[in-house]
Amino acid sequence: MACTLEPLLNTELPVESHPLHCPPLDELVGVLSKGLSSAFDFVDVKVVDCPNLTLEPFHLSSEGLSGSPRLIDFGGPPYLLPTVKRDKLYGFSKLGEVCGGIKQSFIIGAGAGPWPYAGTNCEMMANLKLTEDGKINNKTRIAKLLNVEKGEFTLEILPNSESRFALLGNFLLSEGKLGKVLKIHCKKRIGDDNFVTAIRSSLEKHYGSQPVGMGGVFILSQGKAKHHIMPDFSITPLKTEEDLNNWLFFYEMNAPIISVGTLISVDPGLDLRVQHFHSFNLNGEGGHYHYDTTPEIAEYTAYMTPAEFIYRVDKPTDTHNVGRD
Repeated sequence: MACTLEPLLNTELPVESHPLHCPPLDELVGVLSKGLSSAFDFVDVKVVDCPNLTLEPFHLSSEGLSGSPRLIDFGGPPYLLPTVKRDKLYGFSKLGEVCGGIKQSFIIGAGAGPWPYAGTNCEMMANLKLTEDGKINNKTRIAKLLNVEKGEFTLEILPNSESRFALLGNFLLSEGKLGKVLKIHCKKRIGDDNFVTAIRSSLEKHYGSQPVGMGGVFILSQGKAKHHIMPDFSITPLKTEEDLNNWLFFYEMNAPIISVGTLISVDPGLDLRVQHFHSFNLNGEGGHYHYDTTPEIAEYTAYMTPAEFIYRVDKPTDTHNVGRD
């Protein structure tokens, strides 16, 4: 299958799809309650009506996560490392067509922002709603470094006229409707895994080779968390994890932190990034989530939905495993 994304790009992209195992929400409550108990001192998982995500503390562009939920994995780290592929620019406006003809779509997740607009490489917190008549409510944020040595960066919301991203992205696409979702509430991290990995590992342990994918939003309401922001594209090839980590700018983001992204329990042979969340707060901070740095007071509240399918768009033909954390 091929699709055209954003007429201005004039690019035909290969798309693969795979159905996901989509367990009942009540079943997932039991699986995650058991699995997360080894990672957190307090765990409460339940099925709830999704709160209005356009309100505090979420600041998202649509009310809910329900309605034909799909995961989308775009491009990948091989388009960034060891050297950047600048031609890998994508657009959001046609994603509903790619994902089964969804006419109204709500898209959240983690990716690289539109460097031609930003003037530099940047982190993106995708958060936009596309209506049937083509209108865009774009609350996507990008975080970009201004001065690496001084640790200066900025966070901004993209205008409705800018609906591109670059290189890679992991998104949840749905119709953005209110409905039943999983509420995952955890306090005091006692395990080594971060919040996202703990969820994903719990699913993998229970479901084995059956791929279970989820997406949504979580709030870290107390403490701090390690994040990174990518500098502008490296002229020197980045060939190893050490090269990558020496290039990235790491810092601690302050709570309350809003994070959006996706995870999948196991890769069904599509060369996926199995988890990817990006974060922002209302104090001008943003970036790629790694883990909380204050486990004693860490408190997470997530609203997530299982996805029915995953779509793999523009999978790299030459791949590697660097930069997948």
